Amino acid sequence: MKATLCAQGTAQAPIHADMAQARIRIDDRGDRVRNGHPWVFATQVIKEDGAFEPGDVVQVQDAKGFPLGQGYINPASMIRVRMLTHHDGDRVSRAFIRQRVQAAWKRRISLGYSGSCRAVFSEADHLPGLVVDLFHDARDGRRVLSVQFLTLGMERWRDAVLEALQECIGPDGIYLRNDVPIREKEGLPLEKGFSGKAFDPKLVIEEGEGAQAVRVHVDVAGGQKTGHFLDQVRNHVDAQRFLSGRRVLDCFTHTGGFGLHAAKAGATEVLGLDISADAVALAARNAELNGFAQSVFREANVFDFLTDASRAGKRWDAIVLDPPAFAKSKSALENAYRGYKEINLRALKCLTSGGRLITCSCSQHMVPELFRQMLADAARDAGRSLRELHEGGQPPDHAPLWGVPETRYLKCLVLEAD
Repeated sequence: MKATLCAQGTAQAPIHADMAQARIRIDDRGDRVRNGHPWVFATQVIKEDGAFEPGDVVQVQDAKGFPLGQGYINPASMIRVRMLTHHDGDRVSRAFIRQRVQAAWKRRISLGYSGSCRAVFSEADHLPGLVVDLFHDARDGRRVLSVQFLTLGMERWRDAVLEALQECIGPDGIYLRNDVPIREKEGLPLEKGFSGKAFDPKLVIEEGEGAQAVRVHVDVAGGQKTGHFLDQVRNHVDAQRFLSGRRVLDCFTHTGGFGLHAAKAGATEVLGLDISADAVALAARNAELNGFAQSVFREANVFDFLTDASRAGKRWDAIVLDPPAFAKSKSALENAYRGYKEINLRALKCLTSGGRLITCSCSQHMVPELFRQMLADAARDAGRSLRELHEGGQPPDHAPLWGVPETRYLKCLVLEAD
């Protein structure tokens, strides 16, 4: 279906006052907020003036009263204010929200997206607390949105957001995935369900295009996150050229991921491992859907499997590591580093000479430089030298916003081990 842009329309009445009435002054040492970061922490607040309700839009000023912009406030959150605009004269209204949604979607269209993609990427699209994924059914052409309102301030704009999504993208259905724990920290209930008319939440989408395309099952109601990890799609497709004709071990395969694309590329054998029985079952369904008879998926603890395989002298021509985030907070980084190093060390011991390691991390705190240092440590301990063949990361629909390091989280390297 052809992508569409919403019409310009006319300005609508705001939900809140035309201009934020309450003001807060903050200590912005280092000019972090002034330089574009959208988060104001509770520890930065110096003074609050005027009445407000949690979720209201407030004016933000520096310690001397210089305006820094406007954002929505939640006294119950460690992130006291999330900035919506760095212009103090903007009118934050339904029209403002609509323009932001329109700009996000227009950006995707300009990048060539019309099918499955991330339509709104929270802070990176200047809509903090909002995530929207578009899923395009390859069988019947249905276009479905999976939407998450993660914060109280964005929840207050729910009707305006949903209206804008309908106007700008024109989906056949919208499903709300407000069942993520961060909502509890914002004082919001966990919930999920249809917005508007009900529809079949199970779809089949394509990862890649043309001869590279692989079909996968997606359940926007029951799948993880919004239903599917769209951020890895480009890395899945790019990996095909490195896996042809190889015996591939796909660790933390989830619903097939890299293993399906290895089979598409002509891998002679694919073994996918995941600790989740449900994920393994869906990965097997995806292999059957694509006719990949050489692909087998098993339930296993990857750490234990690789340890046993190394001791038994088992080797593969390519190993993929795509684990869940080991470092979900900065305080967990030290332990996460050890975990990443251990899993990569074990994988390197199971590679043939000239074998290829595709290794990923979705931990934002594991910055690229630290990720490479960890891999160098693992290679040294494994007695292997590494050659970098490819560097991947987030696709354009998940483009990081400079100045907001939290929006840059995904690393993916293709390495060859001598």
